[in-house]
Amino acid sequence: MAYLARRLLYAIPIAWAVATIVFFFIHLLPGDPEEILLGEQASTASLASLRAEHHLDEPIAAQYAYFMGDLLRGDLHHSIAYDRPVAELIGERWPATAQLALLAILFSLLISLPLGTIAALRAGKLADQAAMTASLVGISMPSFWLGPLLIIIFSIHLGWLPVSGADARGAIILPALTLGTAMAAILSRMVRAQMLETLSQDYLRTARAKGLAPRIIVIKHALRNALLPVLTVVGIQLGVLLSGAIITEKIFSWPGLGSLLLQGISQRDYPVVQGCVLSISLIYVGVNLITDLLYGVLDPRIRLEGQ
Repeated sequence: MAYLARRLLYAIPIAWAVATIVFFFIHLLPGDPEEILLGEQASTASLASLRAEHHLDEPIAAQYAYFMGDLLRGDLHHSIAYDRPVAELIGERWPATAQLALLAILFSLLISLPLGTIAALRAGKLADQAAMTASLVGISMPSFWLGPLLIIIFSIHLGWLPVSGADARGAIILPALTLGTAMAAILSRMVRAQMLETLSQDYLRTARAKGLAPRIIVIKHALRNALLPVLTVVGIQLGVLLSGAIITEKIFSWPGLGSLLLQGISQRDYPVVQGCVLSISLIYVGVNLITDLLYGVLDPRIRLEGQ
């Protein structure tokens, strides 16, 4: 519990730094949010009223003080464009993004674990070379290129899956494939490297000498120990996954947090952008915390060192 409390305390300055950076960066963007929202023909009185409502007519230091004060009370402000609480907008969009990210992670693990394990067991042979070539191709394909390619093949030519949206059956498959392909490629290489190192350990030679079945040696002993660094990469990659989801959601018109963030940027909707980036950052910190705790579950030595 002390370890958990300490890690939670570490997250507080990180969240403050992220909130501060996001606040000042969003205010550096060119363009007036009131003019974008109301149009160039808006009256001076209307613009002034909207600025006063969102404290945009005050000095930047005062706006920052309002922002941090409200943030401490859990208030993410009202959206300028939607005229609704930002927390409410984020709450509506998070399930779609979480669903997409979880399916992408599941897809990447289902691909990378067997692919990396087979490559390690067949090191130097044709299966190993084919697996590593496939992973290199996966890493080399950016989501903004892979997404349209999958749409052309599976939606336009084959007609198996919908082009965009979230209402049709199977609509999540192509976005999840787009998002999870690069991660699967990276994890495949990581699993292969860790399995090669683990398979050469003395305790596995002892297990073989005792006559344990190869399947038990690989799955129960080698793969479990090889998963520790893989788990770290999964935690780090989740942040990359969430940032990649912004592009993927735009390509597939997926109604998630990434789409909301892009709309907020285009409309200079400061509260929405601040709320979205802050939410993604806190989720990233939370996932890293969970990753550290899972370390102790997979390797009891780490738990003892922590005590």
